[in-house]
Amino acid sequence: MIPGGILLPIGKQDWLKEEGAAFPGRTYAEVVLAPAFDQAKAELLLPMMTVNKAHLIMLREQGLVSDSDAERIAAALESLDLAALQQSAYTGQFEDLFFQVEHGLLEHAGDAAGNLHLARSRNDMGIAIYRLVLREKLLETIGSALLLHERLLFFAGEHTETVMLGYTHTQQAQPTTMAHYIAAVSDSLGRDLRRLKAAFANCNRSSMGAAALTTSGFAVSRERMAELLAFDGLIDNAYDAVSGADYVGEIAAAVQLAAINLGRFVQELLLWSTQEFAVLHVAPPYVQISSIMPQKRNPVSIEHMRSLLSSCAGDAQTVLTMIHNTPFGDIVDTEDDLQPYAWKSLRTLESVYRLLGCVIGTLEINKEGLRARAEASFATVTELADTLVRTESLSFRTAHTIVSRVVKEAVSRGLSASGLELEALNRAAGEIIGRDLALDEEELRRSLDPSWFVAIRRLHGGPNPEEVLRALQHQRFRQESDEAWLQERREAIRTARQYVDTTIARWGVPQNQS
Repeated sequence: MIPGGILLPIGKQDWLKEEGAAFPGRTYAEVVLAPAFDQAKAELLLPMMTVNKAHLIMLREQGLVSDSDAERIAAALESLDLAALQQSAYTGQFEDLFFQVEHGLLEHAGDAAGNLHLARSRNDMGIAIYRLVLREKLLETIGSALLLHERLLFFAGEHTETVMLGYTHTQQAQPTTMAHYIAAVSDSLGRDLRRLKAAFANCNRSSMGAAALTTSGFAVSRERMAELLAFDGLIDNAYDAVSGADYVGEIAAAVQLAAINLGRFVQELLLWSTQEFAVLHVAPPYVQISSIMPQKRNPVSIEHMRSLLSSCAGDAQTVLTMIHNTPFGDIVDTEDDLQPYAWKSLRTLESVYRLLGCVIGTLEINKEGLRARAEASFATVTELADTLVRTESLSFRTAHTIVSRVVKEAVSRGLSASGLELEALNRAAGEIIGRDLALDEEELRRSLDPSWFVAIRRLHGGPNPEEVLRALQHQRFRQESDEAWLQERREAIRTARQYVDTTIARWGVPQNQS
């Protein structure tokens, strides 16, 4: 600094003195490497060890490492103190966790451990590790989605006769049932489940054997690595194996759409919790009392779900944005930065699925209030127009015109639908078609009954209780199929991991102790 307080530029040598003359520079380590190390030791260490063990098994089976070297490396793998690694801090001595683990293996097994990296790269290994982590988080999310789906189906089954108003353009439209509405929500969730399962299918492919991007001249078995790691198959092209990021992009897109879909439902639940709507009562464990207003029951659980789902969609969008315009080549360094956003979005979605399942499972519905609102509205007059088509052989547009005129007159007189009179209907008919209607009082009252409106709509997908029960049963079949799929995937992963762990543990025991 010169007199007057003006800062002079720091020269290159001064910068190097501050940052260090060799990799990694102090600020680079602080901004990139230390956070990546913390993420890796929390999320990637155990799958990294699984990949190491599987690769060693494959190398020995292929005759690429000797039995003695394989046993020496296995003993080194078994002797690593993983708990200490997970508690360690980034020091800059090693670039990242991979090199720190490799150093530990070399210390235990000597030069033989160097052959563990035969015919592989941090590229194919890193992608495989990320896929192992993501598939576990996907399965956990799918499991919680299935829990919510089950709660929705049970809830819908309890409300096939609970008549309520359906809304379009935010206006009262037609009567339906709570079950019909909830079945629509669970159908939407079912599609989200199918998208998450499809994302799992594309994620659960092995990159191992691609090495840097061109495979290797050593006779490794990519297929055996896929089997040992419980992948469903290979990423066929080695360049694609280390370059393609669409597997995580597909997960992000599926998660983002799932969060948006669920957010629309959650927003509606929040609206229904108001005294003005008076549709539902959230159970005490999920409401908070105001600090100043004794009468308040704040549905904070639903409020938090709404904001968390927005956060989830945002984190998923971050993943997609970070992939955008990344060169088609080695994606691993970019993935170091974007994967935590994928993990967070999955974790948030999974937790909201669980919380919403609890809230749905304990909701109380104001059945009487919903029915009274439906009966007081004009939402049934579509059926009145339909009835005129049936009984009077009128076109629907003519019947619609007659009913519309009667409704306008009733509204101007402050009447509800129950106050519609046959005399007024005949008066409108006389003006439009020149005659009275054959419709009698009983048929008029029936056509204005919300329960009749619901009962007569028995087409596939309609609100008729029997039809809704059929639809719910179909959804239950899908639920059972999805649960079986989830169990199979979890068991396949568990079995493969157990085989890899027990094999390496057996090899790692000195012969005089075995």
